[in-house]
Amino acid sequence: MMTTVAFAEVPTPVGPFVLAVTEVGLVASGWGTRPQVNDRLGLAEVHDSDRTAFAVAELNAYFAGDLKTFETPVDWRLMSGSRLRVLQALHKIPYGTAVTYGELATRSGSSVPARGIGSIMGSNPIPIVVPCHRVIAGNGLGGFSGGEGVETKRWLLTHEGYLQPTLLDL
Repeated sequence: MMTTVAFAEVPTPVGPFVLAVTEVGLVASGWGTRPQVNDRLGLAEVHDSDRTAFAVAELNAYFAGDLKTFETPVDWRLMSGSRLRVLQALHKIPYGTAVTYGELATRSGSSVPARGIGSIMGSNPIPIVVPCHRVIAGNGLGGFSGGEGVETKRWLLTHEGYLQPTLLDL
């Protein structure tokens, strides 16, 4: 059976966001354009707004402040081994909370050191739904490769109530 992917481009408060959904579930998402995401996947593209509708509705509800837990099915095919275990553990980190890189390493049950966790976060193919923004350094926010970098991470953590708004947010 050949697998296909349908795309949706969603405007969000942190920039345009692309969702890629296979027959199994959300396989990739991120900032940028559909061609940039599709180049990583190598799957035949179909135009199927019904397939992407649930993921789009959940993303919009998240940004509206009405959704705290994504129920969009995830297609984990782009991950394996320790990377898969780390990202599946990350997927369980609740809205409005954060863990350190070291805590995520422990929760995943993998032998990946904290520094390696940061590398896995930087290559997460499904940001926001698999919430790499909820992983912080022991001494601050740490890095973030999505959107506008650390400012996007700060915005997401503030949106979820983990961080208090600054005067710039008011």
